[in-house]
Amino acid sequence: MRHRLLLSICVALTLSGCQARQASLPALPAWQGSEGRDHSQLGQIRDLASGQLISPQQLLEQLADAPRVLVGEKHDNPDQHALQLWLLRALASQRAQGSLLLEMLQPEQQPRVDAVAAGGQLPADLPKALAWQEGWDWQWYGPIVREAFELQIPLLAANLSSSEMRQAYRQPVSLQGERSNAPAVKASLLAQVRDGHCGLLPESQLPAMLAVQQQRDRRMAERMIAAPEPALLFAGSYHVRKDLGVPLHLADLGAQGQTKVVLLAEVGERVEPGMADYVWFTAAVPEQDYCAQLRKAP
Repeated sequence: MRHRLLLSICVALTLSGCQARQASLPALPAWQGSEGRDHSQLGQIRDLASGQLISPQQLLEQLADAPRVLVGEKHDNPDQHALQLWLLRALASQRAQGSLLLEMLQPEQQPRVDAVAAGGQLPADLPKALAWQEGWDWQWYGPIVREAFELQIPLLAANLSSSEMRQAYRQPVSLQGERSNAPAVKASLLAQVRDGHCGLLPESQLPAMLAVQQQRDRRMAERMIAAPEPALLFAGSYHVRKDLGVPLHLADLGAQGQTKVVLLAEVGERVEPGMADYVWFTAAVPEQDYCAQLRKAP
């Protein structure tokens, strides 16, 4: 089943004018995931506030004026990385892109990123030049990173450093802010941390893991506020969720202007209006039993 390319609703435009604008957009990528190709949701974009289906062009129009756009991904889904690359290119074709922030980059990598950007020509071994971490599959993130360099979009680290994560774990610090500290938010995140570690962590460790998660969200919010606008963030879905993650920290920090959240979700996933502004459904990858792998680990 192929993408529904553009659903062709062009308000106040002639048909020829609409076609001319659509022609300027990059082509949508072909699906790579093997699951859900016959699902009715495949390729749909839903405006979660209205419940209406919208086209890629309409999504871009909604995002173009926002000073901050957050895009949530499932890390091992290649279709979602392909759509992130499409969004980066398409948004850059509609407006000047101020910056791209990545969860996959840590602060100690920023000087390397800046050196590559200043060098003019990309090095032959770009992952080595950036000290790219093996946990983030370069075959999926490499095209996004290269595109940012080629479009001369400032590329910024959005995560904590490894040492900062260890410090946040050993000595959790209470963050200031009514929204991010709401009991319901902390309870939901704690449940996610527990499930994400397959129930294998001792309960005594969960508060420290929660502190790390929220410190990471706070850092992403701080980096977005400081970043040149319009700022675009690519991160895991839980980090960008409006009801749990970075948007709450942005509000607690007094961020001005709109923040728009797009969740990339596999067909069949349940996405509620409070989680994001828009959801874009992709093909799925076969489920892996990560819990079984964890249980076998020493």
